[in-house]
Amino acid sequence: MHFDRIISQFRRLLAEPPIEVAFELLAIAVLVYLVFRFLRGTRGAGVFKGVIILLVIATLSISAFGSEDSFGRLRYLYEKFLGVITLGLIIVFQPELRRGLVRLGEARLFRGGGLRKARVIEELLAAVGYLSQNKIGALIAIERQVGMGGIIESGTRIEANVSQSLINTIFWPGSALHDMGLVIRGDRVIAAGVQFPLAEGEQISQELGARHRAAIGLSQESDAMVLVVSEESGRTSVAERGILTRDLSIDEMRKRLIEGLGPSQLPADSEVGTDDVPSQEG
Repeated sequence: MHFDRIISQFRRLLAEPPIEVAFELLAIAVLVYLVFRFLRGTRGAGVFKGVIILLVIATLSISAFGSEDSFGRLRYLYEKFLGVITLGLIIVFQPELRRGLVRLGEARLFRGGGLRKARVIEELLAAVGYLSQNKIGALIAIERQVGMGGIIESGTRIEANVSQSLINTIFWPGSALHDMGLVIRGDRVIAAGVQFPLAEGEQISQELGARHRAAIGLSQESDAMVLVVSEESGRTSVAERGILTRDLSIDEMRKRLIEGLGPSQLPADSEVGTDDVPSQEG
């Protein structure tokens, strides 16, 4: 009897227009793949897999062994269970959903040029070079389109022009702000001593220290470009969109900064006249 019901379900499926069925199955497969890809390496990935398996088993069981006039209580509980699962997924995947909405909300159109990025880049590179040479740990986030107002509140307001001497002073060993992060907006150091969110997941290497995990975590939560100097080795790295690129030379970092801090990447309030951009000749 149950086997006949399964055959009946397949016949009903085959009776529908093949193109429509193929399109629906393809759309479902693509959606599931995108969700898996988005959640891969996060804490919610295992939960999502478990929920999918549970829903597939429950749906097939209800369809195969139930009918409109049988297992009524189980069907009722199953329908209510779907609503509870939906609410639970929203709660469990809150960090991932927030990150996705941040990505969708990144506005990149109609951003003007004329940025004072040349001086900022050279000051940053000079500071990173000094800190790297002396094996002084550093964590520097450069804000782009997605604001970091909530994160900045955990630190100490600075509101000063970006300069090598200021950055070196902030990260000098023994400084009260040494172990936390620094946030740059446009050509200004906005705050220091900022606590960045730590990245977690199966794909995060266990050998990474707190600075590198914080750099990855912040780059996952926003579109910020995060520079890291290792205190143990002095090696420099850049985290962007959840990907950490390690062991960069100063020239390689300069290229990344020029590409990453282009006119369409920085906030509009950092715009200045082109006369303020110093020449890089020589």
